[in-house]
Amino acid sequence: MTLGEIAQVVGATPHDVRDPRARVTAPAAVDSREVVAGGLFAATAGARVDGHDYAGVAVAAGAVAVLASRPVGVPALVVEDVQVALGLLARHVLSRIGPTVIGLTGSVGKTTTKDLLAQVLERHAATVATDRSFNNELGLPLTVLRADAGTRYLVLEMGAGRKGDLTYLTGIAPPQVGLVLNVGSAHVERMGAGPADIAEAKGELVAALPADGFAVLNADDPYVMGMAGRTGARIVRYGRSPEAPVRAGDVRPAAPPSSSTSSASTRWATPSRPPPSRPCSGWTRPRSPPG
Repeated sequence: MTLGEIAQVVGATPHDVRDPRARVTAPAAVDSREVVAGGLFAATAGARVDGHDYAGVAVAAGAVAVLASRPVGVPALVVEDVQVALGLLARHVLSRIGPTVIGLTGSVGKTTTKDLLAQVLERHAATVATDRSFNNELGLPLTVLRADAGTRYLVLEMGAGRKGDLTYLTGIAPPQVGLVLNVGSAHVERMGAGPADIAEAKGELVAALPADGFAVLNADDPYVMGMAGRTGARIVRYGRSPEAPVRAGDVRPAAPPSSSTSSASTRWATPSRPPPSRPCSGWTRPRSPPG
């Protein structure tokens, strides 16, 4: 996209931009050390570091411009809220390229599951997945902005520190498939009194699914299964429960570290016809979600 097009999408005012037709051809970054030539640098203010102070470094490293909240002396698109603008840009790009979006959440195991799922999918088609555990209001749009027209699957780890977080993230990247791993005690101090409150927050993922989507739910977790009533999407249950169509059996403890055998053995029973697929400091909750 050109800088002029990006400015229109995010409602930015260009500053020190000599040519609004200059094109951004690479992903965005919020760390000046990770800028790729042709990319966009998003300047965010953290507790100890303000990205605006590194705007010149980012442009010298190849950034076409800086998405900033104030003029920085180099080509910049100035907006009121950089996080919100980054989300708006990601949503716009996603609407243009149209990959299958797979969102996953849970109290534990998100990053491992995301990595395993990405390794499976990338053998079948071009796949982009969340880097490390960048699963919040900045990390998710950065992942989306790594995708392009050739991307078939977009695997997005979605973290929730409080109610409303997943509604915000799914507003940026509406999923066709939503996978919920479990409900534990993570962030209980911010979400409410107990597991039911956490389940309500995690359930925002399945509530965002379209009617022709798929909610992949852990049949062994009653709080996860309680989310089934929050979506009109097709429910796919998995786990060790006999009632789960996708079922793990013959699960054995991990082998000792010195053993040359695999760390665990699991036999999976699956349906005969599975459903088709259709370091950043200062990450803070944005003031308002993308429209």
